Amino acid sequence: MFRASRKGGIWAALIVVLLLLSGCGAGGAGTNANSDGAAATDQGTADAQGASSTESVRTIEHVLGKTEIKGTPKRIVTLYNGATDVMIAYGVKPVGMVEANGTEPVYDYLKKDLEGVSTVGLETQPNMEEIYKLKPDVIIATKFRNEATYQQMSEIAPTVAVDQLYEWKDTVKLIGQVLNQEDKGAQLLADWDRRVADFKTKMGHRLPIKASIVNFRADHARIYYMGFAGQILKELGFNRPPEQEGDKWGIKVNSKESIPDMNADTLFVFNSGKDQAAIEKNYEAWTSHPLWKNLDAYKKKSIFKVNEVNWNLAGGYLSANRMLDDLYQLYHLKP
Repeated sequence: MFRASRKGGIWAALIVVLLLLSGCGAGGAGTNANSDGAAATDQGTADAQGASSTESVRTIEHVLGKTEIKGTPKRIVTLYNGATDVMIAYGVKPVGMVEANGTEPVYDYLKKDLEGVSTVGLETQPNMEEIYKLKPDVIIATKFRNEATYQQMSEIAPTVAVDQLYEWKDTVKLIGQVLNQEDKGAQLLADWDRRVADFKTKMGHRLPIKASIVNFRADHARIYYMGFAGQILKELGFNRPPEQEGDKWGIKVNSKESIPDMNADTLFVFNSGKDQAAIEKNYEAWTSHPLWKNLDAYKKKSIFKVNEVNWNLAGGYLSANRMLDDLYQLYHLKP
C-alpha cells in the first residue's frame, strides 16, 4: 500500500509540471509572466542607458597625464588653496581641502563658504588617510606639490593637476573641465579680462610702472619676481626692474646689502609668518637701513603695504579679484 501510494504521488507531480510547461508554451498564464520579465529587462536596459548618458566618461589631459572622470563629480578634494578658492568661485563646496597657509585653517574671506568642510592636512603634506576617508570622486592637485604621490592619490580617486600653485587661470580652466562647466569657466575669465581692461584704462598715462614685490620674514627677506602677484601685475601694465626679469619665482636675501636689488619706482610689501614680534623686528631693521631710504620708491613715497593672503597665499580667482580691488583702492580708482 505504501509503495503504491508513493508511486502515484510521483506521477501526479510529474503531470502537474507537464501541464504547467504546456500552458507556458501555449501562451497562457506563462506568457504573462514572460512578458512581465521582458518588460522588466527592457526597463533595466533603458535605465542603464540613461545612467550611462548622464555619467559619461570624459578624459581630461593635464600636466601629470590623462585622467578619466565619470559624469559630473560631486565629492571633490582640493590639495592647494588656489583650487579651493576657484571651487567657491564656481559655486561648488569641496568635501575636503588643505589648511590655509597662515594662522587660521581657513582664510577669512572663505570662512562662510567653507563652513563644515573637512581639512586633510597641510598643502605641503596632505594626509592620504583623511583623503581616503572622504571617498572623493576627484582630487585636484599640483605637479609642484604632489608629483611624488600622484600615483598613490590616483588609487584613491581620479586625480588631475596644474603645474604650479600660482597658475590660477589654469586652475579655473581645469576645474571647469572637472565640473563639466567649461562655459562658466570661460565667463569667469572674461569677467576678469573686463576688469583688467577697466583698470588699465583708468590708470591711463600712469602705466607702465616699474614695481618690485618685497616680502619680510622673521629672519630674512624675499624679492618676488614672478608668481601669483607678479603675473597679475604684469597683466595690469606694471613692469619689473631688468634684473628681475625671467621666470624664476624670485630670490631669498639675508643681507641688507641686497636692498638695492629691490629698487623700483613702486614697492608692494607684505610680511609672512606666525612669529609676529620677530617679523616686525626684522621689518623695522631692514626698512630703517640707509640703503632702504635710498630706494626710488622710498623717495617717491610709493611704498605700499599689502595683504599677504590676497597677494600671495590664496592664489585663486577670488583672491586675484581681491588683489585687483586693493590696487583700485591704492591708486584711488573707482571700480
